[in-house]
Amino acid sequence: MKIVEVIDLHANAGWRNVSFLKITADNGLVGWSEFYEGRTTPGLTQVIQKLSKNIINLDPRNISNIRHSLEALLRLTPGGISAQAIAAIENACIDLKAKNLSIPVYELLGGAFRQKLPVYWSHCGTNRVRYEKYLCHGGVPLIRNLDDVVQLGKEVRSKGFSHLKTNIILFDEKFPRVYLAGFSPSEKGFPELNLSAKILDGITDLMSAFQQGAGDDVGLMLDLNYNFTIEGVRKISKALEKFNLTWLEFDNQSPDAVKLIRNNSSTPVASLETIYGSKNFLPFLLSSSVDTAIIDVQWNGIVESIKMAHLAEVHNVNVAAHNYHGYLSSMIGAHFCAAIPNFKVMEFVIDEVSWMKDFFTSSVVFDNQEFVLSDAPGWGCDVNELALKEHPIR
Repeated sequence: MKIVEVIDLHANAGWRNVSFLKITADNGLVGWSEFYEGRTTPGLTQVIQKLSKNIINLDPRNISNIRHSLEALLRLTPGGISAQAIAAIENACIDLKAKNLSIPVYELLGGAFRQKLPVYWSHCGTNRVRYEKYLCHGGVPLIRNLDDVVQLGKEVRSKGFSHLKTNIILFDEKFPRVYLAGFSPSEKGFPELNLSAKILDGITDLMSAFQQGAGDDVGLMLDLNYNFTIEGVRKISKALEKFNLTWLEFDNQSPDAVKLIRNNSSTPVASLETIYGSKNFLPFLLSSSVDTAIIDVQWNGIVESIKMAHLAEVHNVNVAAHNYHGYLSSMIGAHFCAAIPNFKVMEFVIDEVSWMKDFFTSSVVFDNQEFVLSDAPGWGCDVNELALKEHPIR
């Protein structure tokens, strides 16, 4: 079997575009993967296109050889866009290999520990605040105040979700806003990233409203991203102890800094989604920095993600899959989660545009709000190219 064509396809998914890589072999089989070129990864598509020229006429079944060959080309610029580009190619190749064998991908990873995967409602409330115009026509309740947050918490509980994760939503201006000082130069608080008493009060009010609505049976998570210095994260972790969070999530490139937060309070720490590869992952495990290690299969590739999960298992750390992408990425993440013993929970974005489901040949299936793993060959899901054409990127 040889690779004869590699193309990228894109479509408008409301507040973001979705992107897919299609690798075709000389026997007519097609492998798919999903990647995401947002404002934090400009040029990712071009990197994938350039790298793909090096895999034409190679056997897609030799996945590790392809990965290491591409890594050699990018050895001076590891991580980030380079890692995501290689991951897109790797994930499409393993889909091809599994289809050629007529087995699901998880069988190539040693088999599945589980057929159903608990998920948490990700970006709960965040998308309804930031992307109201895309969701309001679908009957999604809007968020205007903390009372609406309480109602959203009740919605999460009534729909049977065991966990929810939100970002920082503040109600200190005319309209609610998501606090993103770590990402937006126009945000108040950029670039110093200091935590004010007002913001801390807003965070505790937000989590109190979610807890009031969701009740004690729904685990709460808060993602701080890169929005504060370690001093601010430390204060937040102490202030949120009373909510008994499932985890407090934040990003930092220093194992010692993450460990400091974990040792500071009883609030569990989740992190590492922006740490690429097992070599960079290991120092955080050696320093006992996290309670839950977050791994993004779309960014690292399925083979490298499995290596990272096994490292975490050696250090008695559970793994959660990061997944703020489309439904093919969810399928990819599900195979990863099913194949590792130290799985905790999988991320899933509930609030999406109504046409997101049209992009895929198979629907995401839930049973009692657990993600049902497909046993179809490959990922169990291909991309509907005609549907992509109906929603061209803007």
